[in-house]
Amino acid sequence: MTHAAHIAARPSRVVIGRVRPEIDGGRFPIKRTVGEPVTVEAEAFADGHDVLGAALLYRRDEDAAWTALPMAPLGNDRWEGSFVPRALGRYAYTVQAWIDRFGTWTRDLSRRIAAGQDIATDLAIGAGLVETAADRAGPEDAARLRSAAARLRGGGPDAGAAALDADLAAAMARCAERDDLVTYDRELWVLVDRERARFSAWYELFPRSCASEPGRHGTLADCAARLDYVAGMGFDVVYLPPIHPIGRTNRKGRNNAPVAEADAPGSPWAIGAAEGGHDAVHPQLGTLEDFRRLVARARELGLEVALDLAFQCSPDHPYVAAHPEWFRWRPDGRVQYAENPPKRYEDIFPLHFEGDAWQSLWEELRRVVLFWIGQGVRIFRVDNPHTKPFRFWEWLLAQIRAEHPDVLFLSEAFTRPAVMYHLAKLGFAQSYTYFAWRNTKDELERYFTELTRTEVAEFFRPNLWPNTPDILTEYLQTGGRPAFIARLVLAATLGASYGIYGPAFELCEARPREPGSEEYLHSEKYEIRHWELDRPDSLRHLIARLNRIRREHPALQADRSLAFHPVDTEALIAYSKRTEDGANIVLVVVNLDPHHRQAGWVTLPLEGLGLSPHEPYQVHDLLTGTRYLWSGARNYVELDPHGLPAHVFVVRRRIRREQDFEYYL
Repeated sequence: MTHAAHIAARPSRVVIGRVRPEIDGGRFPIKRTVGEPVTVEAEAFADGHDVLGAALLYRRDEDAAWTALPMAPLGNDRWEGSFVPRALGRYAYTVQAWIDRFGTWTRDLSRRIAAGQDIATDLAIGAGLVETAADRAGPEDAARLRSAAARLRGGGPDAGAAALDADLAAAMARCAERDDLVTYDRELWVLVDRERARFSAWYELFPRSCASEPGRHGTLADCAARLDYVAGMGFDVVYLPPIHPIGRTNRKGRNNAPVAEADAPGSPWAIGAAEGGHDAVHPQLGTLEDFRRLVARARELGLEVALDLAFQCSPDHPYVAAHPEWFRWRPDGRVQYAENPPKRYEDIFPLHFEGDAWQSLWEELRRVVLFWIGQGVRIFRVDNPHTKPFRFWEWLLAQIRAEHPDVLFLSEAFTRPAVMYHLAKLGFAQSYTYFAWRNTKDELERYFTELTRTEVAEFFRPNLWPNTPDILTEYLQTGGRPAFIARLVLAATLGASYGIYGPAFELCEARPREPGSEEYLHSEKYEIRHWELDRPDSLRHLIARLNRIRREHPALQADRSLAFHPVDTEALIAYSKRTEDGANIVLVVVNLDPHHRQAGWVTLPLEGLGLSPHEPYQVHDLLTGTRYLWSGARNYVELDPHGLPAHVFVVRRRIRREQDFEYYL
């Protein structure tokens, strides 16, 4: 048998490769929100000198038919096309390429005309191509093509121009045979979420600390009353730590003491007691009906309630007695508690996700998520997902997405980068980041370039938190109020999504439990706190202003345009974001030194920002209302941390000048 006998069909001359975006060879989808374009690049080429055509194909997961859009050549065999997903769910996309016989003919014909060569034979060849295409065309195109073919066969002084007519080329693109058509050998996917997956401002609070008077355990009704305060600062997500019954066995005391005082409320993450487990509400907080009223009130104020999803149990959780097969058991006959040697967390039992009863456990946890979805929750912050199996999350997130594509999950995994990125690939809509520990200009620029300018941006949506109940960084401990303001501005402008743990943040709570610790002194994780929300030094008005700026300036509502700009001092960082059409440009300059005034020259890429080097432009500080007239690429900036350590400028071009007045847009 000859080698040719193994070839079932004539092999194509066309090669497709280096398709972008493509995550791990198509194993994982990219992410977009409704209305956010998907731009696809590919390499397509063939042997010889023929012209190629290429198309981007896409379809919703539930649709059988593909929509094809032409791809434009970028040069050097690269092609680009884009589509805009208009609905939640999954979309497939791929690339096709083919030999464009008509395009090759018109290219060669135009060269011969330019060289003054005889084109009679070429016109006859072209007429044949057009007539063949007319046989496949619909009535309108068929008539146009046959008329064009007749003109080509007739020759004459205008035949060459007729051959190169743009309308003819468009009709041929719709109808011409696609020789050597090749489809990329895999279908790629995009997960399409609602806008809040891309742009959101989160506020974390403990309902049990929401009482209006000190010394009383707060309720969900108290929390509902606190929502006006949260909404007044411009947040759109209010995140609650676990609201379930708290175990009593091995309950932690104040400041994480291993032995609890008699009145210690315990850690909300030690979930489960005689009153119930993951689908119950702590009796001191109220009832399930109180929770539904809280969700409804939040909705009235433009807020969503995000609920903590912590798949772990206290020793008193009903699961321990009813389902001992869902836990690991020690040789001494006790359930294995959580530990990270030398640390021991005897108030928490991990679940055994890989045990013999894994299927019933997984189904129960799915039921828990669906239960809270049934109470109106559409956002979950997931506690320590990196300590549970990846396969579990891939299964659970796909199950929930299939039934409720509007539900979002935030991954709280402060762990190794590869693990954080893998969880994002599995379907988490947003992810915590290392932002809290990136303090110098070099650290910030390197990290956020990785998050926004590499493949990571296709699947990892960062949510920036300068503090959490577990994280009080040294920078905040030692930098005072200027440090809190600087980190707030950075979080709110570097990221389209950010959050704060309050009221600790706006009241600049900075006391560590002990030197060298990132734990708060008198942490809310272990005791009830009463916060003086009306303190005159509160940052709440500045927070409200920043959140209003974020809503009013679409440049801050996405991350892909983030660009850093040189400043000739390491203590100042400068960066900008802009909309795709360049209509909205926001420039941010922050003093990273919380103790000293810093000054320097900022250098901007005028052409990249659509600014003329010959015209002045205005930078309007949205935090103070001050306006400056700048010109050229280099301009001077000076920031005192004891005033406002940051500028948030909107950049406006001069549009006209009338007598003594200049107008900027």
